[in-house]
Amino acid sequence: MKTFDDWLASPWRRGTLAAVAGALPVLAFPAPSWWWFAYAALVPWILLARGAPTPRRAAYDGWCGGFGFMLAMHHWLLPSLHVFTVVIAGLLGALWAPWAWLVRRFLAGVPTRGQVAAALVVLPSAWLCVELVRSWQGLGGPWGMLGASQWQVTPALRLASVGGVWLLSFLLVAVNVAVAVLVAVREARVPAMAGLVATAAATSAAWVWSPRPDADGRARVAVVQPGVVDGTDSGDRRFDREEQLTRELAGQDVDLIVWGESSVGFDLGERPDLARRIAALSRATGADVLVNVDARRSDRPGIYKSSVLVGADGPTGDRYDKMRLVPFGEYIPARSLLGWATSVGRAAGEDRRRGTEQVLMNAGHGLHLGPLVCFETAFPDMSRRLTEDGADLLVGQSSTSSFQDSWAPAQHASLAALRAAETGRPMVHATLTGVSAVYGPAGQRIGPWLGTDASATAIYDLPLADGVTPYVRFGDWPVHAALLVLAALSLTEGARALRLRKNAPAPHVPPARTAHESPAHPGR
Repeated sequence: MKTFDDWLASPWRRGTLAAVAGALPVLAFPAPSWWWFAYAALVPWILLARGAPTPRRAAYDGWCGGFGFMLAMHHWLLPSLHVFTVVIAGLLGALWAPWAWLVRRFLAGVPTRGQVAAALVVLPSAWLCVELVRSWQGLGGPWGMLGASQWQVTPALRLASVGGVWLLSFLLVAVNVAVAVLVAVREARVPAMAGLVATAAATSAAWVWSPRPDADGRARVAVVQPGVVDGTDSGDRRFDREEQLTRELAGQDVDLIVWGESSVGFDLGERPDLARRIAALSRATGADVLVNVDARRSDRPGIYKSSVLVGADGPTGDRYDKMRLVPFGEYIPARSLLGWATSVGRAAGEDRRRGTEQVLMNAGHGLHLGPLVCFETAFPDMSRRLTEDGADLLVGQSSTSSFQDSWAPAQHASLAALRAAETGRPMVHATLTGVSAVYGPAGQRIGPWLGTDASATAIYDLPLADGVTPYVRFGDWPVHAALLVLAALSLTEGARALRLRKNAPAPHVPPARTAHESPAHPGR
């Protein structure tokens, strides 16, 4: 009778199981949003890698699991990128191979208490380094970091103000490792339970002692979401709808009006009529209007995506050109090699141009805002920099209209909660077609979401905050700590290998024969 181990002996079966195990954590993110599942979602993957027959097989389990995670997290890209979605998932999945190798290294068989204690630090550190590498904009950015699954959990948001989303990812992996040991290794349950207690104690201490944002005034911000507008003249009709909705805000005493990404499809320098119409809206409502222009610029070559602030007298001069572009969506990496992607999916026909620096804008009413465009809201360092520069309010302008019926809009809207909690600044996430959302300085949700079926405006009374969170002050210190842990591990493993080689018995060498000796009569 075949056992489960016999069934797993097939590389294809094992690889498929690893891919499924790697995909499980995605259920903790929107749209399912089973945030509690994140505390055990890695356990099947860990147990599979732990039981791998060889280190090489464990690394392969890590690769397959990483492939499953990346494909499940970005499955909504399939209609746009087609085969490239699978290729990218396969390439990035390889980042988890060393992590799974370490899982086997520390947890295979019956690990000692020292191995379990080391695993509770090393494995989360290795996971953080995977997230660090794939956070590079050229690899797609930090979409789907494990810690981001906790965007609606108040204690987790408090911890994000201490160490950012990085700290949440570290702690989640540590808990998963401890749970896996509790499930599979009876002899090591004491150190696993001690690890859980230590994690709970550390997070409780951070909860008690980390500073809270100090209330410092309020601001009324309106979001204008026109909804889906299709057709050959969609740019003009979208602008008309946005204008109509914005006029409804007259007399509402708002301090700022925010339109979504690509809300204006024409350069305002070439279309002064549109600039005058937006300025008229500013005069009618008494608030500056932050629009987003997606067009070829009239003052320099190339297409830019730009946040532009328009006041009662026209554009104020505050303009931010998007710096971090979406691979394939807004530019094609190595276009000379991969340009054929435009023939199999909705990849960028022409590369957008990049901005060179972040910009702080003065919206009047004593309100300084820091704009971010599209998936720039996934990058913790960008919102942190704007907060350091003096932003009172973070604003993300986005459009997920190509992915309306997928998990993407909700996933994107949830990221603003993390950025708000990390920086201690409220954040507005305004989109063309939903989901639009607003969060307070502690990451708490404020007011209703505007869903993907809404064509409307919404006004939010935002509490402003002062002070600096530990994350803004100290930056990505969990990542730095993780790198130190792995550096120490490398040194320790290197010293161990040298010691084993030095203490190894010398190989048996038969005595040398001289030219005058024969095998049958040695010595003659």
